[in-house]
Amino acid sequence: MGPDLSRVLRSSPYWPVIRHPTLRRVLPGFAVSALGDGMAVVAVAWLAIELAPAADRGVWVAFAAAAYTLPGALGAVLLGRLLRHRSPARLVAWDAALRAGALGAVPVLHAFGALGIEGYVALLAVSSVLHSWGQAGVYTLIAGVLPERDHLAGNAVLSGLGAIATVVGPPLATLLIAFGGPATVLAVDAATFLVSAVTFLVAVPRGAAPERAADAASRSGGFAVIRRIPALSGLLALSFAFFFLFGPVYVALPLHVSDGPGAPAAVLAAYYTAFGIGAVAGSVLAGFLGRWRLWPTTAGIVVGFGVLMLPLGLGAPTAVSVVCFGAAGLLWPPYSSLSTALFQRSAPGALLPQALAASSAVRVLSVPLGTALGGPLVAGLGAAGTLRVSAAGIALVGLAAAAASLRAARPRPEPTADTDTAEREAGKGSAAGARP
Repeated sequence: MGPDLSRVLRSSPYWPVIRHPTLRRVLPGFAVSALGDGMAVVAVAWLAIELAPAADRGVWVAFAAAAYTLPGALGAVLLGRLLRHRSPARLVAWDAALRAGALGAVPVLHAFGALGIEGYVALLAVSSVLHSWGQAGVYTLIAGVLPERDHLAGNAVLSGLGAIATVVGPPLATLLIAFGGPATVLAVDAATFLVSAVTFLVAVPRGAAPERAADAASRSGGFAVIRRIPALSGLLALSFAFFFLFGPVYVALPLHVSDGPGAPAAVLAAYYTAFGIGAVAGSVLAGFLGRWRLWPTTAGIVVGFGVLMLPLGLGAPTAVSVVCFGAAGLLWPPYSSLSTALFQRSAPGALLPQALAASSAVRVLSVPLGTALGGPLVAGLGAAGTLRVSAAGIALVGLAAAAASLRAARPRPEPTADTDTAEREAGKGSAAGARP
């Protein structure tokens, strides 16, 4: 490494993240499980298509995609009393271990001819019960071991690893599907989560993240603190609408591809790979957005994302729609990283895991709800029509957020003591804090 390159790396916002002793140990495990999830993006839908009756495959693809994440929202609420005081590393490890066990059962049952579509969806649902808490754990760990100024870069590193996995995962999944079928991909996915579970259990020393003061809040305390801070509640509402409207794409896109000419699995993988390439670039850029205004940035991301999705449903050539889908991927990580940092900075320290779990639950809930709606939409509008409705809806939500930001920019009364910090973040536009 030349001196100039070394100097650039050391001056980048990512250097404190990749050089932190605790994060150096856990990021490889996180990256491995992210790769498994990148492969599962293709395999979950493809195995559902294989197992489901031909007449009902759209509905079952929607159920499978929703089951892979939806129960995490329920777990965020019902398991709060049990999990809210657990260490961040244990939250991540327990989530990964449950996913490894449930997903590992899929290829075993499939090999013995005992896997039906109902059992498959049930196993996907079990695998996701702790998902919101696992997400809360990893971002709480980031907030605990890094100073506030490095939270955005830490979030962006996690997003970047996920984005790289989205680039590498689908082509690997395509190869495995060709030689062993989609159940083989889920076997590999289960193994990667096992690696992640072991990593977070053994590689995070006790006391690596400062202990947070015990609180007497109820299991819904995370939602309560979000309601008390207008900047967070408004951002969460925007995120819910954004991800809900994106949900039908997980149903419509595989069916849109499978109904077309060529090799369906390879074409579907090309879409997801292009999205991942864009997301890798977006993750690199996200760490440098600390001085951008929050609401103009988030509103612009949502509007741009919707516009870039329109060619998928308007009959554009495959090459054009793949490129546009990749450009939409460029906008995804900055939105996620920025909004998470706002939660990390604005939520009270003792309630940060609960607030992050509540935020994750809303995000986890919004996409599968939209995905579940995708089945009926595809049945009524067709795959292309569903893609058009989804894209237009996202753009309109972004425009509504932009209008709200203009109203918020007008002079208003002095904020109260409870919301002063968050209002300054939103009003002055310190985009260093955000994630959907």
